[in-house]
Amino acid sequence: MTFRALIGVATVSMLGLAVAAHADGKPTDPQIAHIAYTAGVIDVENAKLAVSKSKNADVVAFANDMIRDHEAVNVQALDLLKKLNVTPEDNDTSKALTQAATDERTKLAGLDGAAFDKEYVANEVAYHKQVNGALQTLLIPSTSNGELKSLLETGLKIFQGHELHAEHVEAMLK
Repeated sequence: MTFRALIGVATVSMLGLAVAAHADGKPTDPQIAHIAYTAGVIDVENAKLAVSKSKNADVVAFANDMIRDHEAVNVQALDLLKKLNVTPEDNDTSKALTQAATDERTKLAGLDGAAFDKEYVANEVAYHKQVNGALQTLLIPSTSNGELKSLLETGLKIFQGHELHAEHVEAMLK
């Protein structure tokens, strides 16, 4: 099994915890908000590492797009939660995502040059596939609040574009 496939399996398993963590199979809106926010923060942190380490203009441009877009969506999410007087609720899924991201970032930090670029972009492809899948199949359908659901749907469209962009950069690195 390739490393990319392992990342995908791990991420699916972590996002699947959202279902297992709730007796009725449906996370609450505060839990969904925290999962989505955590996923965005993870992508920003990985992208900042890429900007600092990569010498490849395409990788750096992609990473800068991730920083800009994920930070913007997270600001909108925090503003919406403040407006709704909802506090994001930490949960097993957001904790697992954070731990896996920390492990991956440690691995990435030990790489340089083309090896770093390939690993970072492969991780981004796998990560976006899995987060987008979780948004489509679990998080959006489970969201009760219409405004939160709308924000997640808008985010999904943006993140689907990220997935395609990551795949394009990955193809250029081969």
